[in-house]
Amino acid sequence: MLHNGLYIDVSEERGRGVFTRQPLVQGEVIEVSPVLVLSNAEMREVEKTRLHDYIFEWGEERENCCVAWGYLSMYNHAEPPNCTYEMDFEEETIAIRTLRAIEAGEE
Repeated sequence: MLHNGLYIDVSEERGRGVFTRQPLVQGEVIEVSPVLVLSNAEMREVEKTRLHDYIFEWGEERENCCVAWGYLSMYNHAEPPNCTYEMDFEEETIAIRTLRAIEAGEE
């Protein structure tokens, strides 16, 4: 599931990022994406590549990692953040939820 207002565009000083064409309300789930879980051995290999910046630690003990499909790897980090992610280890998905209202055009 991907909110139909989201798009990827150039982000100043951060490469590319995820933006919204329409306002989003606080607490709204804007994406739920499946993931591909990699073993610990595979994680160590991926960490040696440029993909290192695009994977998520995975598992209760963060013993593995995953590659997230959809827009998930394109969300940039900010302080304070305007979204959070929620991992579902059983379903092998990650959801993105807004922490505050987000205006149209905002990353």
